Amino acid sequence: MIVGVPREVKADEYRVAMLPVGAEELTAAGHRVLIEAGAGLGSGLTDEDYAASGAEIVSGPQDVFGQADMVVKVKEPQPSEWPLMRRGQIVFTYFHFAADESLTRSVLATGATAAAYETLSGPRGDLPLLTPMSEVAGRMSIQQGAKFLERPQEGRGILLGGVPGVPPAHIAILGGGVVGKNAARIAAGFQADVVIMDINVDRLRLLDDVMPANVTTVFSDRHNIREQLQQTDLVIGAVLIPGARAPRLVTADDLKRMKPGAVVIDVAIDQGGCFETSRPTTHADPTYIVDGIVHYCVTNMPGAVGRTSTYALCNVTFPYALRIAKRGLAAACAADPGLAQAINMHAGKVTNRAVAETFGMAYEPFEPGAVEIGSRK
Repeated sequence: MIVGVPREVKADEYRVAMLPVGAEELTAAGHRVLIEAGAGLGSGLTDEDYAASGAEIVSGPQDVFGQADMVVKVKEPQPSEWPLMRRGQIVFTYFHFAADESLTRSVLATGATAAAYETLSGPRGDLPLLTPMSEVAGRMSIQQGAKFLERPQEGRGILLGGVPGVPPAHIAILGGGVVGKNAARIAAGFQADVVIMDINVDRLRLLDDVMPANVTTVFSDRHNIREQLQQTDLVIGAVLIPGARAPRLVTADDLKRMKPGAVVIDVAIDQGGCFETSRPTTHADPTYIVDGIVHYCVTNMPGAVGRTSTYALCNVTFPYALRIAKRGLAAACAADPGLAQAINMHAGKVTNRAVAETFGMAYEPFEPGAVEIGSRK
């Protein structure tokens, strides 16, 4: 198989989808690896690193998409990349289709096979390719929240941990999954007053057992969320429904309950956001203000720490990419139903139920035996 890795073109994205060791393992197994020139520089990886590992360095995305049977990326294809995709080609990356109808319809029109990291299921029903970036984003959410609570950033002027005689910041975390757990750990380390909210009582029991004393668990319902909003200095949106749009937990009217200068970090923005007032932002222009509340809604938070994120991501994605290359998509999916769940689109059909329902599109289950790979248009 020919495996291609383009340079990421999303704004302020510094990750790369494959490490040099990945190129070495693929070429040792008899495959060709095409790396776009400069693809790894944002993560401190040079073209020479890849070439020494057996990869072929190509000049642009046309060379990668034009030749590769499987394109391995980090972020969803950007508009400049849509025309380069083709029927019979696998694109293995984060898609987050439910947050973007234009992306969904444009990728569907290419006929390419969209294998989405975020819906690939592990043997325990977990999301192994989403987990490391959720860990990064959860930890970063507190780091960014601390910065934007500062008065020069138009925040309340609050130090997360307070000082003797002055209370710490109150932080509410909506969602007790991977993002929420990691956010809570970092916030607790800052000595903030932390509340984690979730609708899963068993999850709350587990978090209550493992979290330090300054972290409290609260069941997530409308009344409790509104009560927390009145108290909070920083609120983290950390909810996830795999493949589907994030639920709207905080309405525009709810913002009026919050203190002026409070900060919202909507980690769920990749899936559309869990605040009604959320809209995507970038690292270059990360915040905006609605009704006195600072909103941070960067859609690729882990991209800012590209080196850490690249290694964490490739550690989990590469084994699947290697499996697809060695066995072919059909055999790999037949052997691993969790991998089959990553297939959101194939041959012009939507094969993920949540994506189809989000946009009122026809849904057709993915059948590994009907895979079309390698055709050219």
